[in-house]
Amino acid sequence: MPIALVAFAPIAALAQDRSDEEIKQLALDAILERPEILMEAIQLLDQREAEAQQSSIARVLEDERELLEDDPNAPVMGNPEGDAVVVEFFDYNCPYCKRVAPDVEALIEGDDEVKVVYREWPILGEGSVFAARAALAAREQDLYAPFHWALMDLAGRATEDTVIKTAEEVGLDVERLRADMEAPEIDAHIETSMRLASALGFNGTPSFVIGDALVPGLVPLERLQDLVEEARAE
Repeated sequence: MPIALVAFAPIAALAQDRSDEEIKQLALDAILERPEILMEAIQLLDQREAEAQQSSIARVLEDERELLEDDPNAPVMGNPEGDAVVVEFFDYNCPYCKRVAPDVEALIEGDDEVKVVYREWPILGEGSVFAARAALAAREQDLYAPFHWALMDLAGRATEDTVIKTAEEVGLDVERLRADMEAPEIDAHIETSMRLASALGFNGTPSFVIGDALVPGLVPLERLQDLVEEARAE
């Protein structure tokens, strides 16, 4: 039995015969006599909180698996029928998303059986929102992929001006793009991304879901490949 539980056991046994003040004093005396029990109690609380969080995330993955991996309203690259799925939550103004983009692209090019699902998660300002909406609208002209990579290659921040300039460079009909950006499907995609990211406990971009693994932050190609193989093994 943990030290903290052993130390407090006599206090619990006496609780029925003691006032609140006496119980508090007994607890304080126990802590003063053996201060290490306070640290163990904190560790026990942290452990239980972590276990509860893991259990909650496992339920989210079970309940939302189909939406995460097969949402018809989410852009897909790689093999749509692949045997391993990588879901990336990202923002076009996130420097770490830009840094990981070549590795994600290399993963797609080097693995014919991987499916990458993109969740536009614009959390870094108005420019991010405009870029996400424009990218999602580009699906109507079958140019999501080239537009996505071009936006990831932007040297500066994604703003309305830089996004439109990039759209023109990849051959998008900008007038049509602006109209398509107002489609309800785009609102739905972004709202779903926000909800899923919150449910999974993500607090920054990029964040990945690969099989049962939640992987926040910058992930090198080798690690992405390992996680894909682990997902296949599952």
